[in-house]
Amino acid sequence: MINLKGFCPNYRLWQRRCLYPLISLSVALTLCLSTPLSSKAIDLLPLLFQGLPQVVKVYNLSNISDRQEIDLGKQMNQELQQQVKISHNSELNHYISEVGRRLIPNSDRPNIPYTFQVVEDPAVNAFATAGGFIYVNSGLLKTAENEAELASVLGHEMGHIGGKHLLKQMRQQSIASGLATAAGLDKNQAVGMGVQLALNLPRSRQDEYDADKRGLKNITRTGYSPSAMVSFMKKLQGSSSVPAFLSTHPGTGDRIISLQRQIHAQPSNQNHGLDNPTYQAKMRAFLQ
Repeated sequence: MINLKGFCPNYRLWQRRCLYPLISLSVALTLCLSTPLSSKAIDLLPLLFQGLPQVVKVYNLSNISDRQEIDLGKQMNQELQQQVKISHNSELNHYISEVGRRLIPNSDRPNIPYTFQVVEDPAVNAFATAGGFIYVNSGLLKTAENEAELASVLGHEMGHIGGKHLLKQMRQQSIASGLATAAGLDKNQAVGMGVQLALNLPRSRQDEYDADKRGLKNITRTGYSPSAMVSFMKKLQGSSSVPAFLSTHPGTGDRIISLQRQIHAQPSNQNHGLDNPTYQAKMRAFLQ
């Protein structure tokens, strides 16, 4: 061991100037980090990290993972709670979720969690965002005559999620508006854009055909009557107020013809969900 007293003539001066402050700092940090602070005390940890670069969360929409998409869907859902009135009727939501859960194993993306919610709105409409979030208006539930027609709407919206159609729209919109960067789209911008596109902008011709095809395959495999998708569209074809999810090109008539061709090409004897009185009785009880 080196004898600092003999080695350094000014040992005591060195001790006061260097060693004591280090000891004091060590004691102070120990007390700060180990002692519980009251709510009014100064939190020193943020001060220690001041000046470090802040991480901005972005979504790379061209290569988004399932986990990121689910997170994005949750963020959109929180925003939508402020813009639409979500029903808190537990029995109604349970029933809609029950029908939706039957479809999940036969969907294109059965490994993501799906959330089915009812929007208290008389308009005949339904829409999907990202990460498995699907919304159905109470007006549509009243318009459907049976469970198979409801399942056809849920299957169609699950088809949009299976094809990641909203994400594709968001990517195109962000590029066109100059919001996209090399890293991707800022989280807040992505959430706001996704909500507005889901609520206000109909899907493209190709996306609608794709969602119809996916939805028809889904409900048929699940055991619902494939004719229900056609009967529901026919019901709305002559309506003066065409729902948003039917308002885009191709026209409803063209989509009906396309569905009929698909059903004819692959005939099925599935007929579950065509009990009109049972379904309508449930809706009267749920939507009084």
